[in-house]
Amino acid sequence: MIQAEEFVEAARNLGFEWYTGVPCSFLTPFINYVINNVQLRYISAANEGDAVAIASGAAIAGKPAVVMMQNSGLGNAINPLTSLTYIFRIPLLLICTLRGDSNLQDEPQHELMGQITDKLLETMTVPWEFFPTDAAEIEPVLQRAIAYMEQERRPYALIMRKGTIAPHALTRSSIPERENSASAHIQQGFFRDNKEQRISRSEALARIVEFTEPKNTLVIATTGYTGRELFASKDSANHLYMVGSMGCASSMGLGLSLARPDLKVVVIDGDGAALMRMGNFATIGTYGGANLTHILLDNEVHDSTGAQATVSAGISFAKIAEACGYGVTLAGDDPALLDALFTVDANTRPKFAHLKIRPGTLENLPRPNLTPEAVLQRFMKHIGNS
Repeated sequence: MIQAEEFVEAARNLGFEWYTGVPCSFLTPFINYVINNVQLRYISAANEGDAVAIASGAAIAGKPAVVMMQNSGLGNAINPLTSLTYIFRIPLLLICTLRGDSNLQDEPQHELMGQITDKLLETMTVPWEFFPTDAAEIEPVLQRAIAYMEQERRPYALIMRKGTIAPHALTRSSIPERENSASAHIQQGFFRDNKEQRISRSEALARIVEFTEPKNTLVIATTGYTGRELFASKDSANHLYMVGSMGCASSMGLGLSLARPDLKVVVIDGDGAALMRMGNFATIGTYGGANLTHILLDNEVHDSTGAQATVSAGISFAKIAEACGYGVTLAGDDPALLDALFTVDANTRPKFAHLKIRPGTLENLPRPNLTPEAVLQRFMKHIGNS
């Protein structure tokens, strides 16, 4: 058994100051120490997949990040681990607990995951070793993890067994205090009479690009046609085209915006993606700052897979964003909504716009002619993180 301080401070000396994840009772002392230490940053994620994406955003910004989760939540993280961190080559340190350990009498829901945690990581090509149980093991374990992460630029995992960390009391809150929500407001005067007059995705993207200054603004486009149409509209070093990891654009944008408060971050989401990971609205509303702008282009279908309908026709995403703590929330189908979004002041909170658009895409829509890894390296170079 080790003290949480022994591992966390050794990791901090090597650059790890950003933590995110979903709690597990095995992790309680570890998380408590991180939260108590004002020199560290802890973000409580809605689910483990969002935690991976939040940490990815921080890592892209040059902040080495640790993702903490119970192994039952490893299932929630499979998609971003296989189609975000693997494809883009983003190094993260994962700490995954071993519920269902064969050496323990645990709850029945942990039995199978306890048997396959190591195999699951190996299948995802994530190397792992057990979390150190002796102070003398900490430095060698961290050095092996860092050596792999620097060479391969991909995640490395530590599996934590029960009783590894000595108890540590929580003395402060991890949730930032917000001013009274009265400062938030919602405007819904941006509707036109004829749905057929709604603008296309490409028209909306072109308008967004006009409002974004490449020097100090980063644009993250969700997977599917959105990223491809943004590339077709204007390829730029300040653009990141998501592939896979559906729904993770907003959580990655959150991590990036928090790690680089000197930059503006614009996330362009889709209705299907937003519905898939709607829990991140609450995380953004809690932690996000005024440098984060979240735009949802809603055509009410899964466009790139055959235009099957989503359930977004009856959903007020702007009201959800308002309830979650965004500073400004706009909704409508008039492109003037975008003009208002980029000129209104959100005080200290993120801004949100729900813009209805029409389905369909460009003929002969191209794909980015750079690999995801090359896109990310260009993006990182643009923000000064080599």
